[in-house]
Amino acid sequence: MQLNKRDFLKALNTLERSFSGTSDNPGSYRCERCDSCAECMFCSDCSVCYKCTYCQDCKSCTNCTHCHDCNDCHRSSYCVQSNHCTGSSYVIMSRNCSDCTFCFGCVGLVRKEFHVLNKPLDRKTYFEVVAKLKKELGINVR
Repeated sequence: MQLNKRDFLKALNTLERSFSGTSDNPGSYRCERCDSCAECMFCSDCSVCYKCTYCQDCKSCTNCTHCHDCNDCHRSSYCVQSNHCTGSSYVIMSRNCSDCTFCFGCVGLVRKEFHVLNKPLDRKTYFEVVAKLKKELGINVR
């Protein structure tokens, strides 16, 4: 294949336009109201996700499961209203956390667990504080 710069850029632009014009969900199973997701299962109201399962209202997430209202999260599970988290589980309203578990309202943590607003708590206190905060903030997702 021989292409000059002009021909290459023209062909690339054509491919980009054709891709952005479709809302198909290739390889997905039982997804409802999803847009441009691939190989997802049992998701609803998600867009541009890849290999996610049981997610709702997520955008640009990959390999996530049981996440709700998350953006740009990867390899994460049971996250709620979180953005840019990777390899994390049970994080709520958190941003840019990596390999974290049970964090609420945290930003930029790495390999931490049982934190609220980046402050460490013992397990029992964490769940007491989070239950109260979830009620106060109206977060009904488990």
